[in-house]
Amino acid sequence: MIEITIKESEEFIKLGQALKKAGLVDSGVDAKMVILDGLVQVNGQVDTRRGKKLYDGDEVTYNGEVIKINK
Repeated sequence: MIEITIKESEEFIKLGQALKKAGLVDSGVDAKMVILDGLVQVNGQVDTRRGKKLYDGDEVTYNGEVIKINK
């Protein structure tokens, strides 16, 4: 499991940013493609919104990896 901590000054991180920060994609374009292709799940549900806001406790699954969002 990969853990990502949201910056203290922010409430959330966007889905595309989380994938990049976790090192699972190389760029925003790559993040957009895998999200639009339905390859990413947020809390067990496929989500095709790159700008989906992730909050403390959310889990993202992509390519067999799990990203846990922490505050």
